[in-house]
Amino acid sequence: MIQVTISPQSLLETGITVEKVDNLRLFKFTDELQSRLEALLEKNKLGTLTSEEETELTAINELDRLFTYLNSLLVAQQ
Repeated sequence: MIQVTISPQSLLETGITVEKVDNLRLFKFTDELQSRLEALLEKNKLGTLTSEEETELTAINELDRLFTYLNSLLVAQQ
């Protein structure tokens, strides 16, 4: 069995955008990545994730935690 590994870094180029909110520039998921996250979360809730999708969900969640932290630092500096 071949295991596919998805790293959070592999999502940076196509899944992340920087948007201006008020006077801040914050990291956000692209609409496509946000939709994918929501689809994976729904499949996870139903218990129908494949092992590859579970790996993908873990990578997206890690990236989400990182950007939440970075965005909170940016907000706190204002």
